[in-house]
Amino acid sequence: MATLSLKGIFPPLPTSFDRDENLVADRIRFNIEKLSAYNLAGFLILGSNGEQVMLSTTERIEAVAAAREALPEGRLLLAGTGCPSTRETISLTRAVAGEGAHAVLVINPSYYRGNMNHDELVRHYHDVADASPVPVLVYNMPANTGIDMTARMIIAMAEHPNIIGLKESGGNVAKMGEILGNVRPGFQVLAGGAGFLLPALSVGAAGGILAAANIAPGHCLDIFNAFAAGDIARARELQQRIIPLNAAVTARWGAPALKAAMDELGLYGGHVRRPLLPLDDKTTKELLDLMRSDGLDLYRQIK
Repeated sequence: MATLSLKGIFPPLPTSFDRDENLVADRIRFNIEKLSAYNLAGFLILGSNGEQVMLSTTERIEAVAAAREALPEGRLLLAGTGCPSTRETISLTRAVAGEGAHAVLVINPSYYRGNMNHDELVRHYHDVADASPVPVLVYNMPANTGIDMTARMIIAMAEHPNIIGLKESGGNVAKMGEILGNVRPGFQVLAGGAGFLLPALSVGAAGGILAAANIAPGHCLDIFNAFAAGDIARARELQQRIIPLNAAVTARWGAPALKAAMDELGLYGGHVRRPLLPLDDKTTKELLDLMRSDGLDLYRQIK
């Protein structure tokens, strides 16, 4: 199977909804066009920040098609296709590949959590990879699935030639290092959060899929580039600055906060889809205070 270089920073785009919770494809395109002013490696559509589980199959395909239309030459489009069943995951994977996604990001099934053992999860990913016309990335997101896939599981998954990487959102840097030390050459790990980007890079990660890259693309790229240049002191300083804001738009307040921050910066965050609710006034003020923190320069970032 052909492989792709995942080196660099990828924003996981929110899915754009209007006030009636309808998908607004032109706002997806607008965000990609604005963020493409930065030297980002590409974009993820239909990730956790994209409220993927809230979308119908038709909407998921429409969102990928809209993103592909706006994607500049030389950037990658990743699409989240993890579904509760292997059959459904394969179907969606084939559909988004047909719309131009370069690779798919597959979160593990989790509803029957007690059955999701080593053999069943490895078989799931291998079956998806067998059927996928594009490369597959494993997505470990224990905060959402309740399952923290082990290094042993992921090393076994990586034996498949069409499984080219991992997005690790659990933040376990030691596990990332263990995986990279035991997989074939060319298997790539991406940090799943800006709060641990530098530690992940230090153990060999290729880059990151970072919610904060939607609102601080320059800052995330500066961490990546400072590390690549060997300026660890600069990378460490930048890493420390982004941690509180990153936590705000991920673990603390999630997608509603990310969308509110994007609206504040002139991008399109828009509305969330229920049962998610928009931020209340008090939380919005806390978020804006964080965005105006010294050293982030968010209001100078989005061009």
